Amino acid sequence: MSLEVIALSLITLLAATVNGALGYGFSSLTVPLALLFLSNRVLNPALVLIEVVLNAYVLLMNRGSVGAVWRRVLPIVVGLAPGIIVGTALIATVSPSWMKLWTFACLIPLILLQAAGFRRPIRSERRVGLAFGGGLGVLYAVTTISGPPLAVMLSNQGFVKRDFRAALGLVRLAESSMTAVAYFYAGMFTTTSIGLSLQILPSLAIGVPLGAIIIRHVRAETFRRVCMSFDAWVVAFGLASVLHTVGIANSATAVAVFSTVAGFDLWLLYRFFRNRQQIGDLSPALLPEVIGSRRPA
Repeated sequence: MSLEVIALSLITLLAATVNGALGYGFSSLTVPLALLFLSNRVLNPALVLIEVVLNAYVLLMNRGSVGAVWRRVLPIVVGLAPGIIVGTALIATVSPSWMKLWTFACLIPLILLQAAGFRRPIRSERRVGLAFGGGLGVLYAVTTISGPPLAVMLSNQGFVKRDFRAALGLVRLAESSMTAVAYFYAGMFTTTSIGLSLQILPSLAIGVPLGAIIIRHVRAETFRRVCMSFDAWVVAFGLASVLHTVGIANSATAVAVFSTVAGFDLWLLYRFFRNRQQIGDLSPALLPEVIGSRRPA
């Protein structure tokens, strides 16, 4: 096995574990790390095939709540189609380096908004849902990532627990299926991409059940916040690296970009754990360096 295959297997195992616990996070963790040694044009088709299966599983596990949420998320699903067409056209024409830069630049504010717990309920849900779906379609087709903005939107609108996971699964199954069709007609599926999908499957088979077990013993919000912090640092590192590669920033500026994002995330993380009740719910196996003590009895 090459180093790339080993690295991809470890990355996707981590990402599948997170997805098994939260219902999303597979692409948002896999893409920033995998893009360090793969291009979007090779990685995206492989992940889309995986996500069709993964999102179908999430929806199946939460099928009891579909009836309560499908009408509310239908405008988002309808808006996905034109966005996916535009996104597929972009990924087929834009250079890999600039595509990576665009990907990382879009992800940073979305992750930090979610980490900050941004909430602002929207009254015109259907009208906004169509526009949001269009933007989400472009983002997903270009990056295969939609979890952070979609989670912010659904949480913002009051979706909780099983309703949240059912709505998430419904939208993400629709977008991954539509994107798979668009990629097929654009001729983006190659033997390399299909081979990557097959290499990722074992990580998925192990990681998703493992995540479901972990989340039973750790507070979901705490686990989610720790994963977002890791994601923010990875994306910041990727952004700094690409800024230097394409010649937009020198080494010092790239380091400053990374340090700024990391510093802001540390402040958000400190604010999250400042509440003693939240700290008491944290599993010491996940973040002993943050709390500096074991979980109280």
